[in-house]
Amino acid sequence: MGSIYLIRHGQASFGADNYDVLSPLGFQQSAALGNYFNQLDIRFDRCLSGELERQQDTAKATLQRLSSCQDRPLPLLEIDSAFNEFHADEVIRAHMADLLAFEPNAMQILTNAADHRTEFQRLFQYVIQRWVSGEHEKDDLESWQCFIDRVQDGLNRLLDQADKKDHIAVFTSGGTITALLQLVIGVPPIKAFELNWQIVNTSLSRLRFRDRDVALATFNSHVHLDLMKNPELVTYR
Repeated sequence: MGSIYLIRHGQASFGADNYDVLSPLGFQQSAALGNYFNQLDIRFDRCLSGELERQQDTAKATLQRLSSCQDRPLPLLEIDSAFNEFHADEVIRAHMADLLAFEPNAMQILTNAADHRTEFQRLFQYVIQRWVSGEHEKDDLESWQCFIDRVQDGLNRLLDQADKKDHIAVFTSGGTITALLQLVIGVPPIKAFELNWQIVNTSLSRLRFRDRDVALATFNSHVHLDLMKNPELVTYR
């Protein structure tokens, strides 16, 4: 059987003007992941990333550690937009009127998210529940079903092009991993998002495949961070 390693990006810049930038800690997490792959002597046949900067930089920092220790060239990093994260900011803006009715202080909390992490998470969960339900569709906003279809297309391409024993790395985001969990194990979307909140930065979720048959082998493993014996390396944003 072949394996697809789903790798969440390293810690990004939560609360900054541009979230899509790895923090210094995110680069440390990525380096730790590369060292861990070296310890396991894993050889990748393909490496892919979404288009986002945090996804690509996680891939580059991880693969840099791999390239220094492996006895054969690494495959080039391929970019596939199917593995982009959903547009969280757009989802929040589209549901803003409903969000303000739910929480009148929503704008203040969202504007200062880094200082109100618990409150931000509460509001974000409320918006996600509305979005994934399919009952509150908004014009010009990618629906949950369209997001699922996009991720499914990316997975299908991987499977169609894969040899039966390939090891494939996909550097992506928590929402994309959540979508793949729904597709592979068939959990309802809101249940999948209950798992999403637990996905650690640079964690590994492994899919095993034979032709078009796919099964979840491991979920959210972050042994590479635990081995560093630094609790600050275990982050969720």
